[in-house]
Amino acid sequence: MTTDTVTTNSETDTDGTTASSTAMTDASPGTADIDWFALQKQAHHEFSVRVAAIDDWSAPTPDVEWNVGDLVRHVVQEQQWIPPLLAGLTLAEARRQVEPLGDDLAAEWHTYSARATQAWQDAPADAPVQLSYDTVTVLDYLREQVSDVTIHSWDLARATDADEGLDHTLVGAVWTVFEPQRDALEASGLFDSPVPMPEDAPLQSRLLALTGRDDRR
Repeated sequence: MTTDTVTTNSETDTDGTTASSTAMTDASPGTADIDWFALQKQAHHEFSVRVAAIDDWSAPTPDVEWNVGDLVRHVVQEQQWIPPLLAGLTLAEARRQVEPLGDDLAAEWHTYSARATQAWQDAPADAPVQLSYDTVTVLDYLREQVSDVTIHSWDLARATDADEGLDHTLVGAVWTVFEPQRDALEASGLFDSPVPMPEDAPLQSRLLALTGRDDRR
C-alpha cells in the first residue's frame, strides 16, 4: 500500500487538501441528507479513540512507509491547515501560520482537532477555500477531510490492534465520496489498486478495498 493513500495534494502532503471532490443496512445515505459537520465530529471521535489505544508509536501501519507516529503526525498536520484556510487565507498565508509539532503527538492531536472542529462549525458551507489543486467550497473540503480522517482511523486501529469497526453512518457517507471515483482513485497513482471484495461484504470492507486496503488480513 502506498504512503498516504487518502491524501492526494499536488503541492504538499500537509496542507489539508485532498483530491476527492453506513447505514446499518449497508445502504448509502442520499448525499443531500448527510450532515457532514456532525460527521466531522464523529470522525475525530473515531480517531481519538484509536490515539488513546497507542502504546507503541513506532509500530507499522497499513501505510507501509509510515509508522504510528508518522500517521498521527500526518493527520494532525492536516488539521493545522484547516482554520487558516477556512478563514480565507491563501496557501502561502496559511503556511506561515502552521507551526512545528511538539513531541507529544496525542496532545497535539487533541489541540488541533478542537481548533479544526470549531473552524468547521464557524464556516459557511458555501464559502470558497483555496486548496493546492483548486478552489472549492467549505462543504467539499469538509467531505474530503472527513473521508481522510475516517480511513486513517481504520489504519490506526489496525496498527494498534484496536477495535476496527467504524461508525456505520460515517462509513456510508464516506462511501458516497469514494465510490463514484472508483476508477479515478486508481488512475491517480496515489492509491493501490482496489482489492477485490465480494458485493455482499460489509460496506466498511468495500470502502477500504477501494483504497487498496483489505480488512480480512
